[in-house]
Amino acid sequence: MAAITPIVMPKWGLSMKEGTVNEWLVEEGAEITVGMPILDVETDKIANAVEAPDAGLLRRKVASPGDTLPVKALLGVLAPADASDAEIDEYVSSYVTPVEDEEEGEAASAYHFVDIDGIRVRYAARGDVDGSGASRPAVLFIHGFGGDLDNWLFNLDALADDNRVFALDLPGHGQSTPRIPGTTLPELATFVARFMDAVNIDRAHVVGHSMGGGIAAQLAVQAPQRVRSVALISPAGFGDEINNAYTQGFVSAQSRRELKSVVELLFADPGLVSRQMLDDLLKYKRLDGVSEALTSLGSTLFGNGRQSAQPGRELASTGKPVLVIWGAQDRIIPSAHAGNASEAATVRVFDDAGHMSQMEKANEVNGLLKEHVGRAG
Repeated sequence: MAAITPIVMPKWGLSMKEGTVNEWLVEEGAEITVGMPILDVETDKIANAVEAPDAGLLRRKVASPGDTLPVKALLGVLAPADASDAEIDEYVSSYVTPVEDEEEGEAASAYHFVDIDGIRVRYAARGDVDGSGASRPAVLFIHGFGGDLDNWLFNLDALADDNRVFALDLPGHGQSTPRIPGTTLPELATFVARFMDAVNIDRAHVVGHSMGGGIAAQLAVQAPQRVRSVALISPAGFGDEINNAYTQGFVSAQSRRELKSVVELLFADPGLVSRQMLDDLLKYKRLDGVSEALTSLGSTLFGNGRQSAQPGRELASTGKPVLVIWGAQDRIIPSAHAGNASEAATVRVFDDAGHMSQMEKANEVNGLLKEHVGRAG
């Protein structure tokens, strides 16, 4: 029988159990290359393109638009031209969706909680964090204002093959205690260093988004011995301007309708904002203490639409390898701030992305991160 390769429903993030096919982006008979977007899938978090993990000829679309299928379900088939229709029919009819027998154990091992100075912090850990890979480099992801570790759901696994990967919910965010240890970047960076102590990370490649980018840059400046390299996505800390209509609007929004117009500012394509995403954010915002924590952070860091600290401009003095990624359509922090990165930094601006390049351009961002981390060592 000719070699047949399945295209299956991906697993984006630990909580994903199923996805809905929105549309196919290629036709049967198309020659597929690795990384090519081949169909659009929507989860309860976000819609995104499924990128081909293998190359080959698309011989059969199995799933249709509107189909909701479990993770690893068969979506399509790649096979050479000499594979007969009967062989493909047999493969499709005999395909059994693998059962994730260890799903609960996987989630339990990947989501953890640790207490730091009375603040309970949720974090994700990927890669061999406890076993023989303990000597591998650590990569620490730090999300932005109002976000959580799920902002990295397309990125963590991509770095976990060669590294120990961690992502935390900052205090006042996600499932961490809705109380903050301070409102300045130095205070938040100090807390992140305390988190690193708690999970036995001596030094890390730090990856930060937005406010988390400012924290990552500040950590490198004030504790360079803890940082191997810095990768920043639409980071705070490289210029004065910031759209505080977003930060203030995020805090004040009380309904799905009010929040929708605010969250859409994050993406070049507002269609990526799903109803479930808005419901999850509203649920988080209604937790006791969250509004107060976000209000304090927003007013200190971004009051009157001005950034109060510029650690990104000081990164050259640390001697750390720096990667800066931006979306040209960023409506929160201007992509022009990328021009304030040092000459030694690697800078990439995506024309067709907004504030969330790690989601909107996940494959490209992951490639840049892997190259950056591998080169930094």
